This record gives sequence, C-alpha cells and structure tokens, in this order.
Amino acid sequence: MAAAPDHTRLEFMILVTGATGTIGGAVVRQLAGRGERVRAFTRNPQAARMPDEVEVVRGDYTDPPSVAAAMAGARAVFLVNVPAPGRPDTDAALVAAARSAGVSRLVKLSAIGTGDPALRDFANWHVPGERAVRESGTTWTILRPSAFASNTLAWAEAIRTGEPVPIRTGTGRQGVIDPRDIAAVAVEALLSAEHAGQVYTLTGSEALSEPDQAGVLATELGRPVALAPLSREAVLAHLRARGMSEEYIEVVMRGSEFIRDGGNTTVTDDVRRVLGRAPRTYAQWVRDHLAAFTDENGGAFAT
Repeated sequence: MAAAPDHTRLEFMILVTGATGTIGGAVVRQLAGRGERVRAFTRNPQAARMPDEVEVVRGDYTDPPSVAAAMAGARAVFLVNVPAPGRPDTDAALVAAARSAGVSRLVKLSAIGTGDPALRDFANWHVPGERAVRESGTTWTILRPSAFASNTLAWAEAIRTGEPVPIRTGTGRQGVIDPRDIAAVAVEALLSAEHAGQVYTLTGSEALSEPDQAGVLATELGRPVALAPLSREAVLAHLRARGMSEEYIEVVMRGSEFIRDGGNTTVTDDVRRVLGRAPRTYAQWVRDHLAAFTDENGGAFAT
C-alpha cells in the first residue's frame, strides 16, 4: 500500500539514471509531479525534455567522474542499466559510486525471470546488478517487470499504413504491464522505507499474447489489425538486418521461444500491494496512446 514519504523534502535529492528512457522518464515526471527534488542523469542534456523544475545533468556510465558528480548530494537513486552480451556491466560501478556519495536508498530496475535457469543467459544479465544492490549496505528494492505495454509501439507504423503487424512469439502470453505502473512502484520505493529488501515482480492483471494485444488495438481503433506470424527464420533475418551480433541474437531467440512455449505467463499482485489499486489494463494503455497508432507524427506520449 502506498505510504507517506518518510523524508524532509528540502534535504532529499533523488537521482534517476536512464532518465530519458521509457521507465526512467516516467519516474522523473511522477516524482516532479509530487513536488520532489529530482536530478535526471542523461548523456545528452540538451536533447532531454524534462519538467522545468528537474535538474538535468550530463553523465555516462563509462565516465566515472560524471557518475560521481551526479551522485553527489543524492539520498536515493533509481538504477537503470541495460546489460547485454558484449556490453560492460556497469551496475557494480554505479552502486559503488552511490555508496561513496552516501546514498542511502537504491531502487534497481531488473527484469522478470532474473536467475531462472530455464532462461539461461537472458536470465543472468541482471544477476550481477541485483547482487551488487543486495550487498550494497543501503536500503534497497528490486523491480522485475514483465513485458512493457509500450513494446507494441513498434507496430505503430504498420498499423497506420494498414500493414500486418509482425507476431514473433506466437500465442505465448505475458503479464503485459503499463510502464507508468512500473514507474509508480519505483516512486513509492524511492520515497518510502516500507519497501526495503523487497523484490517485486511487476505484471498487469492478465497474461496477453501478441495476437491478444492486436485484438485490443483493433477494438480501440474500430478496424481490423492484420497479423503476420513470423517463422523462426524470419525473426532471425529481422534481427540480423538490425545489425545485432550473433551472440545477442541467440539470447533473444531463446527468450522469444521461452515466451512462445508459455514460459512467461506469470501474473502477480505486486502492483496492487504497493499502489493499493489494480494495474492499468492494456486497453487503458492503448486508449491513452491511440494517437501513436493513428497520427503519422506519433502523437503525444501519455505520462
């Protein structure tokens, strides 16, 4: 259940890393909307669109002095890292910088299934970061969200032009969650010690397949949405065309097959436990972002 913040606002600075990403950006906006002191960490401050009251600082995970400067004076940090094969794992360095700066609370964005042996490499990406957070000596919370509702924005151009949407995971269902709900849980964990030591698996209230999501979009758009189920070979060709390494492609394919085979149908009540309300439905997310699927300019992104 959402709790009152346990801090004195003028003395409590919250640093948000990944501040221009899907979740980090929503965390920044929600904190600012509640009147909190927020510092947004981004590699390109000039391009960042933030509320006027947010302090925007330049930083890069591979540039330790910039990380240390961003951490200075912060008391809570939202940690966003996107590990992948061939990409250095920076979580441990971020946690070390936070400890050196006297940060007392860490909230890490991880991923559903972390540590699950059935997922093999994909499930191990966030393990070192989670370990670093757990062993940090600070108050910590770990968030493991399922598939983002916003992932279907990748279909927007196809839907606008009447093309079929690519179905990569067959009828495999996932606990699709609105990114705003992930951010709302992160905000509560940043502001209240009530969530210390918790690992929250964040999902929507029902498991949906890609065809299910396409059906919701068709209902909200008032017109059919055609499907283009992709073979394994077609998915491989698509990933290679995007310039991904073979190592990365192998891991992504295993994850897709895990979903296709029904491995990610988990649905939890953790959002309700933290926020005191049900998660937003995928249909609600679609209604709030319908312009993205109808307006060639993409529409405004709801906060």
